[in-house]
Amino acid sequence: MSARFTYDGGAVDPGETQNLRFTVSETYLGDPVRIPVTVVNGEREGPTLCLTAASHGDELNGIEIVREVAHEWDHSGLRGTLICLPVLNVPGFIAQQRYLPVYDRDLNRSFPGDDSTTSAKRIAARVFENFIEPCDIGLDFHTSTRGRTNMLHVRADMSDPSVSRVANAFASNVIIAGEGPSGSLRREASEAGTSTVTVELGEAHRFQRPLIDAALEGVLSLMAEFGMTATETVKWPGWRTVIDAADEKTWLRADTGGLVEMHHDRGALVEAGESVCTITNPFKTDATAVEAPFTGVLVGVLENPLVYPGNPLCHLVALDGPTLRAFRRHHRGME
Repeated sequence: MSARFTYDGGAVDPGETQNLRFTVSETYLGDPVRIPVTVVNGEREGPTLCLTAASHGDELNGIEIVREVAHEWDHSGLRGTLICLPVLNVPGFIAQQRYLPVYDRDLNRSFPGDDSTTSAKRIAARVFENFIEPCDIGLDFHTSTRGRTNMLHVRADMSDPSVSRVANAFASNVIIAGEGPSGSLRREASEAGTSTVTVELGEAHRFQRPLIDAALEGVLSLMAEFGMTATETVKWPGWRTVIDAADEKTWLRADTGGLVEMHHDRGALVEAGESVCTITNPFKTDATAVEAPFTGVLVGVLENPLVYPGNPLCHLVALDGPTLRAFRRHHRGME
């Protein structure tokens, strides 16, 4: 039998599902700021998995992933507990902006929180203490910022075996290794014992169905790995690279201002020396080609075609020989 899940103000017994609006702060008028939470407590014993999204209020893809897991999946055979938090940053979500409004604080640099300091850290503390720290494993969904888009990939501290297990089970093609910034949900949760990874997919301000569906497959794969479902199997994505050194990844940046024509989409393979994009002036009398310094995959690319010198154009990660061959075999099989 699964254990009862408790939080400040309530509890969810085995076999029960509860939808609640949990108070994390107050408005200027003293009205409560509440975040939506769904707790699905399975009848049988198993791990507790936390799914979080929209700690940046304009990142919407993860919201739909968490909602579908919570409300469209059949959890009658669930082993363990699902904690679904589709919108962590409700003020930012309402304003459709990345950070908490007014003071422009980043909720994803405020964990594990502190209930005696800033508003951001007070919100983070309420969320962390009640719904993140009690979990065993976690997936934190993000998108790229405005004007850029990411292929589906995972960011995780691969030096931690328990976090590495979560990252591999999610079954993405690319894993970027690193413990994450101080105050980020995945880093602070992992250090507190909730093995958590970041899942990046797509761009801000929209739902992107193919990416959402791919991420949902990753959630199923993770749940299979940890025995939360008996009907699914752990997925192998066809090829994978784990990027854990600085020379295996780079941001290509503009050296001139102008308008950008991208020659490849996110997830595309580019060869060393190949033109990734071209920057031109308004008259198209000057054109600057930006070349790939090594053979790799474009994890992130520009969507807004306007750049100043120094602006990021794309995020390129390297593929070694065996991974490159696996990439090509996989994509030939998809043709």
